[in-house]
Amino acid sequence: MSETPSFALWHKLAAKPGGKQLFSAAMCVRVPYFRTVLPSVRELRPGHCEVTAPKWWGVYNHIRTFHAIAACNLAEIAMGMLAEATVPATHRWLPKGMNVQYVAKAETGLRAVASLPELPDFGDEGFELPVPVTISDANGKAVVTGTITIWVTPKKR
Repeated sequence: MSETPSFALWHKLAAKPGGKQLFSAAMCVRVPYFRTVLPSVRELRPGHCEVTAPKWWGVYNHIRTFHAIAACNLAEIAMGMLAEATVPATHRWLPKGMNVQYVAKAETGLRAVASLPELPDFGDEGFELPVPVTISDANGKAVVTGTITIWVTPKKR
């Protein structure tokens, strides 16, 4: 399976000192809106991604907890990086929908985990791929759960 440029960059940088931070910064250059939550990609492999974000004033809501939409941004980062590590370079993916539940106040920095129960087959037909995402606080308590559905198709030749 051929790697996307994003996943190839992860392989090049992740094991080096400061490499994960450099990868996360490069990701934010490519997708500038992501930097609003100061994300740090911690783990990335096909079917799995973990991303953390600190609680800082830029993500506060009116009660000084992590804003719901900032948490959704973090979920989208985890899903997007999972897709970059999972979908082969012969295919493309696009977000199609997001369903989230805010299950508790997010009073700390957060960790988003996107994880597929099994890797799909990538054939000649387009298909929907639901990506479950759980966002937990510093104590491991889930604060946001959801599913982001992506549409995967072969690239046109």
